[in-house]
Amino acid sequence: MTRSALAWQSKLVLLFVLPFVGTDLVLETNFWFTQDKTVAIWTLGLSALLALVTWKVRAATSQAALAGAAITANLMFSTVTFPYQPWHTAMVPVLAVSLLAFAATRIGRSQKERLGTAEARKGRSAAQIAANLGIAALIASDVAQIWAVDHSRLVHGTVALFAAGLAALAEAAADTVSSEMGQVFGGPPLMITTLRRVEPGRDGAVSLVGTLAGIAAGAVIAGLGMVALRGDAKLFVTATLGGVFGLLFDSLLGATLEARGWLNNDAVNFLSTASAAGFALVAGAVVG
Repeated sequence: MTRSALAWQSKLVLLFVLPFVGTDLVLETNFWFTQDKTVAIWTLGLSALLALVTWKVRAATSQAALAGAAITANLMFSTVTFPYQPWHTAMVPVLAVSLLAFAATRIGRSQKERLGTAEARKGRSAAQIAANLGIAALIASDVAQIWAVDHSRLVHGTVALFAAGLAALAEAAADTVSSEMGQVFGGPPLMITTLRRVEPGRDGAVSLVGTLAGIAAGAVIAGLGMVALRGDAKLFVTATLGGVFGLLFDSLLGATLEARGWLNNDAVNFLSTASAAGFALVAGAVVG
């Protein structure tokens, strides 16, 4: 099945994510403008600035930049703690995901273009943004419904959800960095299901260098998220483990359902971030 025939899956991801994110963003904006205008102004302003920069450097299309701004604002609103400081919100891990993806896609670009695996020069689409950040945004919408703080630390009831959302962000960064670095520095990759050598760029192909780079990227996102959200070691460990699980699950889906033409890349990314969040919830319960 051709990629165009699976375009409906990208549209489904958008339909699944953006209405919920948009509705929650409107409600949160209204709430914070009545409760604390500082929070609303900083959140909307920084999200808009990130979208503008992303669009100007051609890391995303205009529609994707707008979708990213809405998701970023949603994540920032749901992670407010007091005393309020915008760098102690989810803005930090989201920004880190964007920077890592931007850098990774541009390293060795000429080599990727020869392989035919380079990202489009116009940047990521809105569906790609929703597929990579949508699960974290949907979790943030749930967090907002039970939003509560104890001055400066996360309340116990929301820690598991924060870890799940952070794991989804960690997986998004890990997947991009693993793929991009593996194509440039990993040499001939192996198919994850058979461990046989395949050409670079194949769905489900992995390399040691790429995998290690992806794990490192996921750990960076988890670490920055832990510091930004004033979390603890458990938040870091569960988010990192979730990100690594999602990275491997992404490759498995690529080698099976995507390779057979049953899923497109946006669907794979969305399901992989969901698996990362789910694994983080289970790991958090086991770690205790």
